Amino acid sequence: MSKPFQFKQFTVHQDKTAMKVGTDGVLLGAWTKIEDTVNSILDIGSGTGLISLIMAQRSFAEVIDAVELNNEAYIQSVENFERSDWGDRLFCYHASFQQFTEEIEEKYDLIVSNPPFYNSTYKELEEDRAMARHSESLTFEDLLKGVSLLLSEKGSFSVVIPFSEEETFIEIAETYLLFPQRIARVKGSINSEIKRSLVQFSFTKTKVELSELCIEISRHNYTDEYTELVKDFYLKM
Repeated sequence: MSKPFQFKQFTVHQDKTAMKVGTDGVLLGAWTKIEDTVNSILDIGSGTGLISLIMAQRSFAEVIDAVELNNEAYIQSVENFERSDWGDRLFCYHASFQQFTEEIEEKYDLIVSNPPFYNSTYKELEEDRAMARHSESLTFEDLLKGVSLLLSEKGSFSVVIPFSEEETFIEIAETYLLFPQRIARVKGSINSEIKRSLVQFSFTKTKVELSELCIEISRHNYTDEYTELVKDFYLKM
């Protein structure tokens, strides 16, 4: 049984779902720019509910909705929401994002997602984890189409994807009039390759704010930049 993951202001229980707390989710939650005017947030593919909980800690948004297809992950998200200090602001829908998009008429000021990665090497993983990590359950096209329908006119969409998919993802986004505002490329250590891209989009085309984030100088010796980004969440930072 997986132990609960204790953060500074909330706990994430992860015994029911194959998707555990990971660096990607924390990075996305911490890095995403949240304007003071944000009143409604949507988390696509909530998993344990981690990103929604970070959004609740970081913002005054009255509505923080999440959508999760996998039954065990949905139950886990609901439990983690109810155990938190922000249970009155957090709500999880049990549905595919495609179903959710068809049924919801409200627009969101901020949408966040740590979407499934498409890489076929994940297919040998146990079924729940493979579904969460394989984009056949939610393609980039479906994700971006839905976001374009649910995002408010002046809202933004923040996502973490493999760096190898960054160019393709941005090209698809532009077909839905979503343009990158900020991009942070993430690598584990100084000498390692860039593995992830954090990208925040809006409907406004502007000059992209580009940065690079390195997590470690050496094993468990974190860079100042990474420490500053996540210090409000991790207990040991």
